[in-house]
Amino acid sequence: MTRTYDELVGKLFDLLSAQTVLLILIAVTGLVAALWYWFPAWVPRRLPRWRVRRLRMPRLRFRFPRFRLPRLRFPRLRIDWRRLLRRRRKPKVGKEPAAVVPEPVVADLEPVGPRESLSLADRLAAEGRYAEAIRERLRETVIVLTRAGVITPQPGTTPAELTVDASARRPAVGAPLGGATEIFSEIWYGRREASSGHDDRMRTLTAEIRAALTRPQGGPR
Repeated sequence: MTRTYDELVGKLFDLLSAQTVLLILIAVTGLVAALWYWFPAWVPRRLPRWRVRRLRMPRLRFRFPRFRLPRLRFPRLRIDWRRLLRRRRKPKVGKEPAAVVPEPVVADLEPVGPRESLSLADRLAAEGRYAEAIRERLRETVIVLTRAGVITPQPGTTPAELTVDASARRPAVGAPLGGATEIFSEIWYGRREASSGHDDRMRTLTAEIRAALTRPQGGPR
């Protein structure tokens, strides 16, 4: 064994120099070390499979044609039986729901006298339209306060703002005007049904406001 090895080494050195053999040994050592470090990542887990495409015969599909007959469509007659059977009802006087209107601003106030506005409010109350009667009474009160110089309303002013302004200038009208504004807001903004009691209360408050305007500011209340 030793003799064979010596002969192999002697033939190798006859072909290559000692420096070349040393470089080959270093390269082989580095390759073995790298393979040993990353083992077994470089080892294939399974042998590759050769996939052979299968030859598939084309499928022949034969479909019979469908014969469709034309549809006969007749015109539709739509008759509203409810409208034909519905009886026309006569409007009942005094039971019409009051329409909800936006908040009245000062610019919408018409220059109507107190007697005309009051008669209009009484006429609305007699017809059972208490919500509109309450609105007219408040409009008449605002006109009276404006003519008396208590308030100077501007377009877009709300009833609550008018109450604060009038109470600051004439404290005697603060309580009745606040009550009238509260009734108006409760009915028109709170969507509450107005009654004769609300209209009577509104008439009393507006009378108190007119009475307070006739008295001097420093006099007894």
